[in-house]
Amino acid sequence: MGDKITSDALKTFFRRDLFAEFVGIELLDAEGGRAKARLRLKDHHRNSIGLIQGGAIFTLADLAFAAAVHSRGQIAVAIHCSISYLKAAKGDLILAEADEVSCGPKIAVYTVRITDTSGEVISLFEGMAYRKKESWKL
Repeated sequence: MGDKITSDALKTFFRRDLFAEFVGIELLDAEGGRAKARLRLKDHHRNSIGLIQGGAIFTLADLAFAAAVHSRGQIAVAIHCSISYLKAAKGDLILAEADEVSCGPKIAVYTVRITDTSGEVISLFEGMAYRKKESWKL
């Protein structure tokens, strides 16, 4: 666990997240308990009333959360997540930025701010992860 985890290694690792890849999420950066990911919005991300589907927003936030917690080098699994949808997204892109709140030997907590093209916060996500003993590998 003493190895430096690089953003490029995390990007390669998270390409294995086939659902996030299918949705169209791109991990931009992840290092030191932080991560950024984006989703270019398309028609298939919209719900029946024309807004961005909440599941697409949650999936983006969840990927940023996972990348941030895995940037510490250990396998981790979510044990609690919550999201608040504050306003509808404007534009054709949403960005998630995850920040570490606390990282102990077993439990880590992160907040994720999701913004739209105008920079407005559209959602807030909080995730808690259980950190396993195993290191992740490519």
